[in-house]
Amino acid sequence: MYNLTLVIPAKNEELCLPKVLVELKKYRLNAIIVVNTFNPTIKRLKQKFNCKIFKQKKRGYGNAILEGIKKVKTKNLCIFNADGSFDPRYIQKMIEFIDKKNDFIFASRYKKGGGSDDDTLLTFVGNKFFTFLGNFFFNIKISDILFTYIIGKTSSFKKLKLISDDFRLCVEIPLNIVKKNMSYGDIAVYERKRIAGKKNVNEFKDGFLILSYLVKAFFIKMYKK
Repeated sequence: MYNLTLVIPAKNEELCLPKVLVELKKYRLNAIIVVNTFNPTIKRLKQKFNCKIFKQKKRGYGNAILEGIKKVKTKNLCIFNADGSFDPRYIQKMIEFIDKKNDFIFASRYKKGGGSDDDTLLTFVGNKFFTFLGNFFFNIKISDILFTYIIGKTSSFKKLKLISDDFRLCVEIPLNIVKKNMSYGDIAVYERKRIAGKKNVNEFKDGFLILSYLVKAFFIKMYKK
């Protein structure tokens, strides 16, 4: 066992999630926590795949992750999407980096050796732009700031005191890691095409939310100097 729990946000992923859970059966996981808005189809997966399924109390991708983190009892946890784009074969390598005294390891599509079958030109440019802002203004030394395939120590995740209920959580995580001087790194991974081919993210709306979060964080940082 990896002493690891997967936290899977699963809004409208009833076509993808069963296939993802089938693939995960061959990995040495202690627990799988699925958090979603109420969906009878997903709820029925609980017994078949021996996973825990919880209904969100609020809304949003970030909120599903936050509620899942609160329920984790293992030493480590991994944020893992339900759409099939995250390849679980990288879990062991990421865990090895955690065992070498890192608090967090980020998967990166843009580090040498990585790549993506799911990126569009718009998401590629957006990710590069936000990664540049994070690195330039906050010294966040990762190469793919919006990719939430992340493994970390559960205690470290909880110390971050995350609050973002939407996609702003993607940048809140690395920003708070740097603020709290926690150790982290990233490894190259390959993102697969999502099973259903449908993105839950709205590039323009969520991009604006992320940009506003980074701008606000920058001015707060400057004010405190």
